[in-house]
Formats: sequence, structure tokens, C-alpha cells
Amino acid sequence: MQIEGYVQAIRDDLVRVAAVGDESTARAAELLAVALESSLARRLQEALGEAALELSSQLDNGRIEVRIAGGDPELVLVRDEEPATAEPADEAFTARITLRLPESLKARLETAATREGVSVNTWLVHMLHHAAEPRSHSGGSRRRLTGYGRS
Repeated sequence: MQIEGYVQAIRDDLVRVAAVGDESTARAAELLAVALESSLARRLQEALGEAALELSSQLDNGRIEVRIAGGDPELVLVRDEEPATAEPADEAFTARITLRLPESLKARLETAATREGVSVNTWLVHMLHHAAEPRSHSGGSRRRLTGYGRS
């Protein structure tokens, strides 16, 4: 996202509004616009940071980060890494179920399991285990904004 365009639009708006006055008013508005440029950019970045925090609080498995690359911010979805949980050693795979599903879904499950380097059975058990876990929602708690900058 290029903030420069938004800052320039606000600067142009200020100059346009000041143009209804005399020449000295227009000149003063132009000087103010130049002086406010960095402050406007910083305020827009702060607004993006607040938006990222708000969106992050709505995600169950991740967060939104604001990253600055070459002066321009970008919003990035970062999924929380889940530790590769092995099934509890004291719990053997003894229960069986028969699952009927469309061939196309079976093919997608096989692809996903292969991508993870596990069997379809292990992949399904892991997904079901994760889906059955109670989710803790932290109510109104705010998350810390994290990220990095690059020039």
C-alpha cells in the first residue's frame, strides 16, 4: 500500500480549499501541507496499526502485521504456527469409523496429507483433534502489534 498517494491527496485538498482565499492564504496552505507531510504519513500508519490490531482480535489462528517496506506499509496475515503435535503415546488408534466422502474430496485430502508428509489417516486425526479443541477467546484483550521494517 502506497501511503504517498494518500498524503498527496490530502495535501492537494488543503491547497484546493485554500485557493478560495487570496494568494497569501494559498501560499500558507502550501507551506502547511509540506510541513504536515511526514505527520500525515505517520498518522495513516498508526491508523493501519489500529486496524491490524482490531482485525487480529477477530482471528482464531493468526494475526495481522503492519510491515514497512521501502517506506510503504503493507498488511500481512501471519498464521500462528501450530506445533506438530504427535498423538498422545498412551492413546492407541483403536477406534474405527467408516467415512464416505466424494472422490474429489478424497483426492484433496490425499494432496494435503502428502504436502504435510503424513498419511491421510494421521492428517485427518490431527485436523479432527485440532477442530475438537476448545478455543479460548480472550474477550476484549488487545494484542501487541508486531512487525519489521525494511528500507
